[in-house]
Amino acid sequence: MTNSVEEYTGMTIAEIMAYLPHRFPMLLVDRVVEFTPGESLTALKNVTVNEPFFQGHFPQEPIFPGVLIIEALAQACGVYDYACRAAAGESTDFVFLLVSIDNVRFRQQVVPGDQLILSINPLSKKRNMIKVEAIASVDGKTVASAVLMCAKKETPA
Repeated sequence: MTNSVEEYTGMTIAEIMAYLPHRFPMLLVDRVVEFTPGESLTALKNVTVNEPFFQGHFPQEPIFPGVLIIEALAQACGVYDYACRAAAGESTDFVFLLVSIDNVRFRQQVVPGDQLILSINPLSKKRNMIKVEAIASVDGKTVASAVLMCAKKETPA
């Protein structure tokens, strides 16, 4: 990842995994396509029928669970804050925890074959917490939205 906005070309899964502690099957951010420190992040999650939860949710009509849409947005929030700190030369040796979810709305089902676009726009940042507007969309239509708050937790030495 480059630090210059003009040169920014995205973030690969390897770069995302360097920030997030999540791994399969819980890593829900596949790529970052846009990032502007202090302003926004846009990431994507490719929804495939091979994901393990589709065996039970639901076998005859697979639907991506709403709670996982929120988790994907929370992970995108974490990537946003890690990337902002890295761009500023700050430490990224911590984990982010989801501590608050407000104003959640689900507007449309997400199914295998969809590409979930995760948009993060910061609302406020205080000490170890960040509050963001988080929007998930498919084909330009909002499928879910929420206001999320994540808190930084130092990792033990």
